[in-house]
Amino acid sequence: QVQLVESGGGLVQPGGSLRLSCTTSGSIFSISRMGWYHQAPGKERELVASISISGGTNYAPSVKGRFTISRDNAENTVYLHMNSLKPEDTAVYYCNAVVFTSTSSSVTYWGQGTQVTVSS
Repeated sequence: QVQLVESGGGLVQPGGSLRLSCTTSGSIFSISRMGWYHQAPGKERELVASISISGGTNYAPSVKGRFTISRDNAENTVYLHMNSLKPEDTAVYYCNAVVFTSTSSSVTYWGQGTQVTVSS
């Protein structure tokens, strides 16, 4: 079994910062890409940022320059540092990870989601 546990969401004022964390545990051979998605009420889940095992990153245009994704491969943890937060960043944030349980078998797992609310 593989689990992703997220932490770090909450309420923050516009212009503030938050750091989200997501740790993967269980039967893991290796983890390739890890990412963060968000889903606002009435909208589809969409990619915020992703990072490869070698550290290559990809960002949604709306967060580029404000958010930074990073990972600690030894701890199987991915982070999302969010700066200059805007009300439109308000959403449930989900992490995901492409987990190899053997050399040839991979499954994409999701965290349970953490609420981020940007409001004065």
